[in-house]
Amino acid sequence: MKKKASSRQKSEFLWGWLFILPTMIGLIVLNIYPMIDTIKQSFYKTGDFGKGSKFVGLANYQKVFGDAEVWQALGNTAKYAIVEVPFSIVIALLLAVLLNKKLKGRDVFRTVFFLPMVVAPAAIAMVWKWLYNSNFGLINNIFNIKVNWISDPKIAIYSIAVIGIWSVLGYNMVLFLAGLQEVPRDYYEAASLDGANGWQQLINITIPLISPTIFFVIVTRVIAAMQVFDVIYMLIDLNNPAWKKTESLVFLFYKYSFEQSKKGYGATVVVLLLAVILILTVIQLIGQKKWVHYE
Repeated sequence: MKKKASSRQKSEFLWGWLFILPTMIGLIVLNIYPMIDTIKQSFYKTGDFGKGSKFVGLANYQKVFGDAEVWQALGNTAKYAIVEVPFSIVIALLLAVLLNKKLKGRDVFRTVFFLPMVVAPAAIAMVWKWLYNSNFGLINNIFNIKVNWISDPKIAIYSIAVIGIWSVLGYNMVLFLAGLQEVPRDYYEAASLDGANGWQQLINITIPLISPTIFFVIVTRVIAAMQVFDVIYMLIDLNNPAWKKTESLVFLFYKYSFEQSKKGYGATVVVLLLAVILILTVIQLIGQKKWVHYE
């Protein structure tokens, strides 16, 4: 026989749902519904003059898999992620370990490194566009070199990745600092007594104990890096010789959906990106069992 819920239990149940309701509504309206609508739109073709939609089944997907521009954009996105993700994580981890120690001016350094996270992307793009300028840019003048950082097709995507690393460094560092606060100091003291140096402590104590945080950062950074758009959009214009080599999948989606009014085809590009992100996330979830320690 089921036990009847008390009035207090009913009240807690009701208030619990009331508290999470705004979040659930926001999730459904801003995330779930747009995702379902985008997948649905990928099976349609926008009518003439951007009016109406015609069901075309898998035609958009057949076209995507044979579109060289889409594969070029996927390759550009992968290059960006391959550079941005590991470097931003490794550098942020080393900074977090350094700033977790008793250091003079530690709070100031933490603030300075985190500042890029709160700066508007447009301001970041303007500053780096000046730094990268081939004629009067600060980087070329300091090192007395002549490099076309964002107009050379061979290096432009890597130059943009550097901006991505700089922008996200502070955010990753704060997450790692939060993880480091949970590591007991006793482990480091015992390791020091056993003669372990700083590098050995990092490899054998710090990384294993904050591996859940590292895993979280890796997953979220891969997802974010695969969606890169704003910096590329503001740095690279159509007259730039490197724009084909820097065009990301989200940039391609923007071009098809909003500039060419091919919303169905643009939605198909996004669904392809979603599939790639899902595959990468599943691979990471499977792989984390071998190196992430939750106890």
